[in-house]
Amino acid sequence: MSHEKNTHTAVSESTDEVATPDSELQALHRATLSLVSDLSLDGVLRRVIHAARDLSKAKYAAIGIPNGDGELSTFITEGLSTEEHDRISHRPHGHGLIGEMLRTGESIRLANIADHPKSVGFPEGHPVMNSFLGVPIKAYGRSIGQIYLTEKIGEPEFTAEDQRLIEMLAAHAAAAIENARLYQQVLGNESQLAERNEELGLMSSMATAVSSSMDLDRLLEVMLGRVMNIFHADAGEMFLLEESEGVYRKAIHLGGASDAFWENDRFRIGEGVIGQVALTGNPKWTENISEDDHFLRKAVVESGYETMVCAPLIAPGKVTGVISLAFKGPRPVEDREIGLLGAVGAGVGIAVENARLYRRARRVAVLEERERIGMDLHDGIIQSIYAIGLGMEFARLTFEDKAPEAAGRIEQAIDGLNKVIRDIRTYILDLQPSRIHTDDLPEALGRLVREFKANTLVDVELKIDEDALEYIQDQPAEVLFHIAQEALANTAKHARASRVLVSLGQSSNSDLTLQIIDNGHGFEVESQPDLLGHGLSNMQERTRQLGGELEVVSSPGEGTTVTVRIPQDRLISTTTRSTTQYE
Repeated sequence: MSHEKNTHTAVSESTDEVATPDSELQALHRATLSLVSDLSLDGVLRRVIHAARDLSKAKYAAIGIPNGDGELSTFITEGLSTEEHDRISHRPHGHGLIGEMLRTGESIRLANIADHPKSVGFPEGHPVMNSFLGVPIKAYGRSIGQIYLTEKIGEPEFTAEDQRLIEMLAAHAAAAIENARLYQQVLGNESQLAERNEELGLMSSMATAVSSSMDLDRLLEVMLGRVMNIFHADAGEMFLLEESEGVYRKAIHLGGASDAFWENDRFRIGEGVIGQVALTGNPKWTENISEDDHFLRKAVVESGYETMVCAPLIAPGKVTGVISLAFKGPRPVEDREIGLLGAVGAGVGIAVENARLYRRARRVAVLEERERIGMDLHDGIIQSIYAIGLGMEFARLTFEDKAPEAAGRIEQAIDGLNKVIRDIRTYILDLQPSRIHTDDLPEALGRLVREFKANTLVDVELKIDEDALEYIQDQPAEVLFHIAQEALANTAKHARASRVLVSLGQSSNSDLTLQIIDNGHGFEVESQPDLLGHGLSNMQERTRQLGGELEVVSSPGEGTTVTVRIPQDRLISTTTRSTTQYE
């Protein structure tokens, strides 16, 4: 690697620190923040290679900027001493591995550079290099630069984790490089400076969001609102990839145009404008939306909306979502804005993926803590209370004849302890995840209702139309079991019911239907959604995994009915059974 002298010395080839996923994300977070702090293009490029070298523990690093003719217009290195740099006969011409990356636009990771069929060796005087990692820097579908790393310190080659980190860095580098170029273009135009600063602020907030633990819904609201302000859009939407379903589902809508642009709230890849953008990974801008997509709602056109832009939200290796902005009347597009949308898509895409990872991590932590508390309550507190109750029972028998009044008070205390034990068992139902295996759904549900009845003393009945089981495999069975578990936990905790019915069957249109019905006190669903707590959100999320719908119907004094409907085409046929009733 050559071109442009620099005096950075190689990093130490030995370290006592052990990299962890958290420390690597923190290092990436610091590196991305440093990128948006520099507005000069040369400064950004040097920060990129310095960050890439630190993150990958590479001895040498370089960054190249193509000129559009298959060669490099800029090539900056780090890790070479002045003497090593001076001994190199010429800078790279864009052939060999560099040319291969320019041609394919893909990352290359090698244990030995010479093993690649496109390798052409090094110029005279170049240091010997073996391991190699090259990552393209892309913005809105085209390569705007490349990161080159060689000689992994202390290891024979770079790892897949190194590649993932550098690809994430490259996504932010693309935004930072485009920001620097944008800044240079507006230096002489004060009227545009405020708008550019706002765009830079958006890039900075996205960089911060990538490593933050912000709630996903809040993240989408903040990001979409800022993008709409920058583009002066009248309305905006985001669709996110639901990997379990293979579709892009509407996650948020802001602004006018009622509450949606489209008749559908989810699109498959290639379907409609949303699906086309997800398929190609390229932005799409149209000034005649009424003719370009038949999924568009008529009310949107009737409200005066004419122009729409859709851009992909890109995370490494996939399109994780699509953002749509709508404008009333014609709205001309500038190349700068297409570039900005590409940078926004990369930043928001990574932020969305990180927010989802944080959500999953929090759920795992909550489940572990709930299980621990449930075990402690059952094995410790209940046993202690039970022992006290036995002692008081003995005292009651002792005083029954000699002190009837004292015996009566002791009897009341024993009743109170029994009530406390029942209440604690009720909470354990909500706290402690069941260890029941769901390989056999009827048996799993049967054990669940038996445990519920034993812990709550509520009369519970289970009915299963086994013809419905024909369409259920392992993953749907597990999801349905956990929905029933959540619903029964809420019933035990809030309903004060004397009877509960759990039924699994088919509706008139052959959809699979799971219902949990109780005769408890009931409540106003709209005014008191907190009565279902986290259980409702968990049930909704699980139902969405199967592409179904969740309905909660309740009113004071009328009990509560929780209904889950799963379309038959979302389930796969397994076996055929007959109708059986379990009690």
